[in-house]
Amino acid sequence: MELPIARVLPLLSPAHLDRDFDYLVPPELDEIAQPGVRVRVRFAGRLVDGYLLARSAHSDHVGKLVELERVVSGERVLTPEILELVGAVAARYAGTRADVLRLAIPPRHARTETGGAKKSVGAQIDSVGPTAPAAAAKPRASASSVEDGEPCTATDSVRSAMNSAPAEALPGSHSSDPAVPQADSAVAGHAAPGVDTEPVTATGSDDDPGAVSMGTAQQEHRPEAGTGGSSKPLEPPSGEGRIGVGRSAVAVRQAPSSEAATGGSSKPLEPYSGEERIGVGQSAEPHGGATNQEAVSPELSAVDLAAWERYVHGPAFVGALAQGKGARAAWQALPGEDWPRRLAELAALVAQQGRSAILMVPDQRDLDRVLAECAGLVGDSAVGLAAGLGPAARYRRWLAVLRGSARVVVGTRSAVFAPAANLGLIALWDDGDDTYAEPRAPYPHTREVAMLRAHETGAAFVAAGFARTAEIQAVVDSGWAHDLVADRAVLRKAAPRISAPGDSDLALERDPVARAVRIPGVAFAAARSALKEGAPVLVQVPRRGYIPALACGKCRTPARCRHCNGPLALPETRGSAADSAAAAHSPACRWCGITEAAFRCTTCGSRALRAVVIGAARTAEELGRAFPGVPIRGSGGGAVVDTVEPGPQVVVATVGAEPLVPGGYGVALLLDGWALLGRADLRSAEDALRRWMAAATLVRAHGQVIVVAEPSIPTVQALVRWDPVGAARAEVAARAEVGFPPAVRLAAIDGTAESIAELLSAADLPATVDRLGPVPLPDGARKPFSAEDSPAEVERLLLRVERRSGAALAAALRAAQAIRSTHRSDAPLRVQIDPVDIG
Repeated sequence: MELPIARVLPLLSPAHLDRDFDYLVPPELDEIAQPGVRVRVRFAGRLVDGYLLARSAHSDHVGKLVELERVVSGERVLTPEILELVGAVAARYAGTRADVLRLAIPPRHARTETGGAKKSVGAQIDSVGPTAPAAAAKPRASASSVEDGEPCTATDSVRSAMNSAPAEALPGSHSSDPAVPQADSAVAGHAAPGVDTEPVTATGSDDDPGAVSMGTAQQEHRPEAGTGGSSKPLEPPSGEGRIGVGRSAVAVRQAPSSEAATGGSSKPLEPYSGEERIGVGQSAEPHGGATNQEAVSPELSAVDLAAWERYVHGPAFVGALAQGKGARAAWQALPGEDWPRRLAELAALVAQQGRSAILMVPDQRDLDRVLAECAGLVGDSAVGLAAGLGPAARYRRWLAVLRGSARVVVGTRSAVFAPAANLGLIALWDDGDDTYAEPRAPYPHTREVAMLRAHETGAAFVAAGFARTAEIQAVVDSGWAHDLVADRAVLRKAAPRISAPGDSDLALERDPVARAVRIPGVAFAAARSALKEGAPVLVQVPRRGYIPALACGKCRTPARCRHCNGPLALPETRGSAADSAAAAHSPACRWCGITEAAFRCTTCGSRALRAVVIGAARTAEELGRAFPGVPIRGSGGGAVVDTVEPGPQVVVATVGAEPLVPGGYGVALLLDGWALLGRADLRSAEDALRRWMAAATLVRAHGQVIVVAEPSIPTVQALVRWDPVGAARAEVAARAEVGFPPAVRLAAIDGTAESIAELLSAADLPATVDRLGPVPLPDGARKPFSAEDSPAEVERLLLRVERRSGAALAAALRAAQAIRSTHRSDAPLRVQIDPVDIG
């Protein structure tokens, strides 16, 4: 056997065990144990899952090595590009590669992988490549212990045991990290003496692009949001020009192991002498994968790109894609644009060259629309990936991408890790949606991962939407991406007329109709006119329910429950009209549910109540009285409507649940704008503009949009002018002035005071770091503890550094977590880099 050593990454939770270990490859597993396959290995006496990263001829360990227990499957699920991306994401977000791999690769579904038949590992290899004669005979090589149809992952008991058990190295296994002292290696029958207390590396060997030394908080040469963490964020390394609209990315793709593609040493993942390892230089195609020419689907139809001529640099951008260049653009779609069709056109253009495309959308509704358009252009080459799919369906589609039969991937946030070979385009729609923020460690954001992947692979990148986030504006300002917008003259023809009559109490009191439904008279008149013309009317409300928030009618103090201090609200009633009238005088607590029959304000003593905001149910009720005989439809919560038929009707929808209407709405009323703008959140203005624009684009070009908000607010003015780029520029400038992302790098540390202090004592933070807090965890933020062991007080500490020090901050926190895990600290602690919700 030429390469008897297997370098394995076990999927272990402790941060200090995020490194590679050497194992012996038994002769009967020589053919199947290839880089990228799933394996089962013994670690500290327990069987754990892992991935085989490389085969080599020699190991630095001089003692006896333990053999691989078995190869779970011959499918090489961890491709070279995804391995590099996983290391980059772990370094960017101060996490472990094991955590990122759990996000990137779905659990194995044995029956799906083997085509529905129960097969041994040896039989599986017959279908994908050469087979070792003894592969099926050796018990450890058998996959029969894995029940068909069940995901093959490490069990929760093993993971919890690894967290609670002493951090011992596997007898006979050897960490390939040269930063680990040789004394930490273990020989057969003896535990490693130093792994419990000695600082070790957080990632692995020196040739791992995510390696971080525990002794020093060195800055990694890893792209920060696609850049490398240098003083010029999001710019390519020196010696290469910026890759934008009309610029070539050939240099990046032809030298994927260069600094431009890896952000580290010149060849961090190249095979070294006597070794075959999974790296950039190795083909990402699985066994028997098709070539680029063979992968071009015969079902590809001609792509009509005429719609892109409406944008200033549209022809140049699609021309660059047609030539295989890695253009990067921030696309602001015109109002009423058929954006699913436009994204499908870009994907089809890339697929015609035999390359792959990944299109990401926030939710299932958008996924269905985009996938339908892609299927019409590329046929079966398009697949959808989403968490809502069952384990079998999801794994089947994921395998289609891995094996090269699917070239266009449409999915939600996890699709950013799809193993698409020869990636040519990665596009993201509406990156400001909060569903792109991963709620599991290490809490990466899809937008940042997509930019990292585009930067490393040289693929084209598109951040698309009707609105624009401050993060995308920052990369445009840096020159990493370029604007793809329409001329103002074209915009004026496509946009509806938008006005803001105001929502002051004085104006509403003068109008009896407005006082009943809290809609200004001009908006009421516009809705009535549209209904007379046979056009539907959209009414957007910020909250569902009846009257979800109440306040004192005299002093405006929020009404609170006497029992639990929760907010009082008028719940929606489902009885008769008489019951509804009686219940309207009995507010109830939204927390404990106790009815407050005798409310008295704790501030002024008044018994009067007023609605702070009207929910969708109450709004629909009042509009039903105002427009008798007109159908009133609702969409929101658990009853979201995708589309409604044209015709005179009023559609009351919560934000994000607005249904589509063929031909568009005649009028859109955006109510209670202050409820969106007044949230105590860094992104409240940006999010309000994004939601308003999403609703306004559903209105036909000659229609009318009326926003009930204070006209002098800059966010309202940006909507009236339809200027998302100007609003994003102002947002970036405002955040830079006060020192918030994207102008800086921010780390949020949540835990008890003791656990936070323990982490900071072990962290070698950059000298320029600013500490904000600690303060109590913001209301609504998820605690890093389970319900049964949650302490009474959970705090949040913010660490802030300049962007060029972001990699150093992440490396320091990553190393500190590794040191803390060697001490077997059991108090949960959460570290998030650039969290969406700061508090």
